[in-house]
Amino acid sequence: MPPLLALERVDAGYNGIPVFSNLTLRIEAGTFAAIVGPTGAGKTTLLKILLGALVPLKGRVMLKGEPLGGANRAQVGYVPQRAATDAYFPITVEQVILMGLRGRRLPPWPIPVERRAAATLAERLGILGVLRHHICDVSGGQQQRAFLARALISSPSMLVLDEPTAGVDMRTQQGILKLLDELNREGITILMTTHDLNAVAVHLPDVLCFNHGLVARGSPAAVFTDRVLAATFGENLKTFNHDGRLLVAHVAPLRA
Repeated sequence: MPPLLALERVDAGYNGIPVFSNLTLRIEAGTFAAIVGPTGAGKTTLLKILLGALVPLKGRVMLKGEPLGGANRAQVGYVPQRAATDAYFPITVEQVILMGLRGRRLPPWPIPVERRAAATLAERLGILGVLRHHICDVSGGQQQRAFLARALISSPSMLVLDEPTAGVDMRTQQGILKLLDELNREGITILMTTHDLNAVAVHLPDVLCFNHGLVARGSPAAVFTDRVLAATFGENLKTFNHDGRLLVAHVAPLRA
């Protein structure tokens, strides 16, 4: 049986210049994984390939054994960074959620069954009370849940999230990660980028260390080693065990 998503010897980049080359990757159904790596390492390019938003320079991207593109792209939902969205666009939380159905049919205005679906999702994600509020008038965590609902309303098999916990407080971060874990347990495959290695160590079972290619993949305990972190980030990152928990910290070199 083919994996949910597969990259087969993919080169990806822009204007014929690859950002990464010869990448082979299998994402099985039910995966819950973080993609970690430094800024400028090609993570955004990888997300575009996973979403079918960027055509590979070479190789193939397969979804359930079929080339990714056209109608089957709707099976992969996307949640962008909050910083990449215009929170001041005059639109309500409900309208944000319903945008996940845009292009699926005409006419463009929602019908009652779609508004009920949006309300059901909003209740599930804890934002029913702000459904009629302007998106710029709700908290960062509520905005992120609205974008998540927008991705979920089309019932995707897989979610790709770009730094879903960036710019939120610790309590909100924990709530988002708990929610993603629940969605994964219900059968949705989840891939997310993040810079928070300690949150990954606690919450995610699978990690892809990426720097212009796949450096390592495995559980946090397997890949968060000094050697792999140095190969991925090129910095003085060290791992520690504190009360049975794996922690990653930046260690500045001692002055001579």
